[in-house]
Amino acid sequence: MAEIVLFHHEQGLTSGVLAFADELRAGGHVVHTPDLYDGRTFTEFTDGIGHADEIGFGTLIERGRLAAEDLPADVVYAGLSLGVMPAQMLAQRRPGATGALLLHSCVPLSEFGGTWPHGVPVQIHTMDHDEWGDVDIAHEFVETVEGAELFLYPGDQHLFTDSSLPVYDESAATVLRKRVLEFLATIG
Repeated sequence: MAEIVLFHHEQGLTSGVLAFADELRAGGHVVHTPDLYDGRTFTEFTDGIGHADEIGFGTLIERGRLAAEDLPADVVYAGLSLGVMPAQMLAQRRPGATGALLLHSCVPLSEFGGTWPHGVPVQIHTMDHDEWGDVDIAHEFVETVEGAELFLYPGDQHLFTDSSLPVYDESAATVLRKRVLEFLATIG
């Protein structure tokens, strides 16, 4: 069993994000789902991006840090798109991380100090033609970090794992969940 902190995407802590967390729980894991938007959700991706811009990405990362502050150090940090920022920052900077799951996005290693902690496994999942998926950054990441895994799914949909959104891709999301659960089984 792994303990996971799952940070939501641009559209907020949607029912699809909560459903994904429940699927991880059904796999025997403890999952925390902090709400970086204080209860707000957005039906349109661009509205969610606008809200994130309004709050400020630094503030959102800090909210993520504070959400993890009282949790044990030995957790898996997971993020969906926008949520990758606090997840990756914590995995890179907070000692004790047991793994990281970067879904729909990743950030250059230099953003949070330039190095990945030795022995912390990481998976990156995105669609191969997702303009928001940071595919080039993901390739550079796995070339730099020993043991990092990159899984590309056919398509161009961002947030394809969120069952509450029109971009949901059941086939790709099912494969992703399987891979994530296998990854978590090696940790927990």
